[in-house]
Amino acid sequence: MSRLIRMAARPLAFVGAGAIAALGQAPFGFWPLAFLAFAVAVAMWQKSPSPRHAAFRGWAFGLGHFLISLSWIVNPFLVDPLRTAWMIPFALLSMCGGLALLWGAAFFASKRLGVGPMGLVALWGLAELIRGYLFTGFPWALPAYIWLDTPIAHLAAWIGPYGLTVATLFAATQISRAVLSRSLVAGFSAIVTVALLFGIGTWAKVQPMPADLTVSVRVVQPNASQALKWDPRYIPIFFDRALEMSDPEGADLVIWPETAVAPILDAAGDDLRAIHERISPAQAVVGLRRVDGYRGYNSAVLLSPQGEVAQVYDKHHLVPFGEYIPFPRLLAALGFRTFTADGGYGFSAGDGPALMDFGALGKALPLICYEAIFPRDLRGTVRPDWLLHITNDAWFGTFSGPQQSLAQSRFRAIETGLPMVRAANTGISAVIDARGTVRQSLALGRAGAFTAPLPAPTQPTFYVRTKEMPSLLLIAILLLLTATGVWRRRDRETD
Repeated sequence: MSRLIRMAARPLAFVGAGAIAALGQAPFGFWPLAFLAFAVAVAMWQKSPSPRHAAFRGWAFGLGHFLISLSWIVNPFLVDPLRTAWMIPFALLSMCGGLALLWGAAFFASKRLGVGPMGLVALWGLAELIRGYLFTGFPWALPAYIWLDTPIAHLAAWIGPYGLTVATLFAATQISRAVLSRSLVAGFSAIVTVALLFGIGTWAKVQPMPADLTVSVRVVQPNASQALKWDPRYIPIFFDRALEMSDPEGADLVIWPETAVAPILDAAGDDLRAIHERISPAQAVVGLRRVDGYRGYNSAVLLSPQGEVAQVYDKHHLVPFGEYIPFPRLLAALGFRTFTADGGYGFSAGDGPALMDFGALGKALPLICYEAIFPRDLRGTVRPDWLLHITNDAWFGTFSGPQQSLAQSRFRAIETGLPMVRAANTGISAVIDARGTVRQSLALGRAGAFTAPLPAPTQPTFYVRTKEMPSLLLIAILLLLTATGVWRRRDRETD
């Protein structure tokens, strides 16, 4: 028995180190612990006797990280627990274990190629960039997000979240090298690296901000629990609650969250008229569903001051297995017809990003729920004046999921230099300025509304102009320095 315990202790320690790294994510925000855990991961890699051992350690570290940071994914299965709760262990382990494979692959390849810790940083950063795009992407809980409430987060305006992830891992590697080598030079290098990150971030944070605009928005949070949201007995209760809170109080625009109006667009005439009568002469944006032929869309509708449907935006980046089933024809051929979008289930993707024109409020880029986690989904149009995020985070539970959703919205504001207004069904609704600061918000799980001035945008950030080029350049530089032996000589000193 004691032998079995000893055999299990080391793998569990690898998983535990990854779990500690996840404590840097919202709502915990323990970035010092997370940062040190990433340094421990680099040390684990350095002490791996073979590529196979390195791969396992990287995978185990990633598993622990994603198990904690993505624990909220069990909540959708608890909405109807008698039918779906049995899927929780399969969904959680397959999701987290699958994402961890990318980290394991980076650990394996860097050890197999003998590129040293800096090569590990480059390949690990590349793995995170790939995670943001592979199979439509899922860049949730990036290492960069541990810096949200520190000055370092503002480096995202220059190098984006993927570049900041590379910088984070690089700094963690300096800590690892300093500890393993017990070298004063390595220790000084580690201190300088972290100090530079904080110093540059502080400089970026204190740059002058433009004054708020002279227009305002009203954000409505009806707090419709997911278990009751589509219950016919509760639909009018939630609608009346949102309607009662929609008095614009001088606001120029009233915003309701994702799918806040229950009927599909063609059947929602009475509801839209009631909203117009309540808010006139303001405009409104409401989330609802619409049907076009045999296709359904998750949409945002702009109501003009005259109460007409002035514009419709259809969500284009859908949630796999949540809003649609991938490869429907293949699954249908295998007999899973009732789960396929082609069989009449699931949403269809819209045509792509599109701006909404609010007149005096400028043009906004609408984002529906999941779309706000992707930096690339904020591209594809001319630069907007602000970002509009409507979401239903009730699916994410009442703890880490909604907090992490808000954290990513704040990062999108920092990266673009654009303010964001987010209306969330159960919270957290907020107005966020172009520095990622929450100006006003509504607490999670509370029905309410607020009116706030619309913050002004800053000039386009370096990241907006260069996209992922800074990340790729950092990765290329690390690989080049490793290939030319600059870092290998230093790493041999550590070993």
